[in-house]
Amino acid sequence: MTVISRFLKLALAIMSCIVVMNQAQCTTSDPKYKLYLVEGEKLYMTHCSNCHQSDGMGLRKVYPPLASSDFMEQNLERVICGMKYGMKGDITVNDVMYNQPMPGVMSLTELELAEIATYIYNTGDHQRGLIDVKQVATIMHSCERP
Repeated sequence: MTVISRFLKLALAIMSCIVVMNQAQCTTSDPKYKLYLVEGEKLYMTHCSNCHQSDGMGLRKVYPPLASSDFMEQNLERVICGMKYGMKGDITVNDVMYNQPMPGVMSLTELELAEIATYIYNTGDHQRGLIDVKQVATIMHSCERP
């Protein structure tokens, strides 16, 4: 997809969101949401599925699941920061302790992080809706960097 065609699709998607109280409330029929899901799945398969698996179920007690994860539901900011900067130390997911370091992907842009986040937060048991690039940009300013 060319930069221009991607920009046009994104512009159309942005215009189709309903604005309520200065926040875009996008539905599953929203083109921007659909675009983020499609692109997010591609990026997830490239950068995340090797450890978390293509179905998001993780790898036993080595890599935590994403598809059904209480940790994800309670830690949106930490998850998004972790995608770029990595995570280390103990985390508990669904009452199981994990301590496998997760490398970050420093090359991911804020848009790509938003697309991956939208994908993982709307698969499995998650139904969070669109996670916009503006929300990710705000979150990235508060990330602890290694």
